[in-house]
Amino acid sequence: MKLDVLASEESNSPWYADGLKFSCTQCGNCCTGGPGYVWISVEEIERLAAHMKLTRLEVTRQYCRLIGKRWSLKEMKSPKNELDCIFLRLDTKGRRTCGIYEVRPLQCRTWPFWDGLLESKDAWNTAKAGCPGMDKGKRYTLEQVEKFRDAKDWPV
Repeated sequence: MKLDVLASEESNSPWYADGLKFSCTQCGNCCTGGPGYVWISVEEIERLAAHMKLTRLEVTRQYCRLIGKRWSLKEMKSPKNELDCIFLRLDTKGRRTCGIYEVRPLQCRTWPFWDGLLESKDAWNTAKAGCPGMDKGKRYTLEQVEKFRDAKDWPV
């Protein structure tokens, strides 16, 4: 008797092939915690300077730090002894919000569609535990997710 072997249904599609839901709640959770970097390009520094009506030099001196040859936003110690992005603010209701949301850097604009979080469903779910906007709100198609993941400048 001969048994036929079934072809594998292994796919090259990523685990998020049907898209992902995300809606930023501006909770500030991604802007606080352990030490890290929020990379900001020279173009983004210029946009930030224009938005704040400051010079590029004033913005870099007050809000940025040079790490090697790249710029990152500074961090400030919070009352909870965490490190907050220098632009994390408390609104009138005590909620943490981004003080530069309209001109936030690409790194912030593309959250949570980062390589590391798209690597696996487990990585996504780990990040989701601290982000109330993940798996909620607007559904992004595979193409949109990959556009965010691969973006080199904003707007995306």
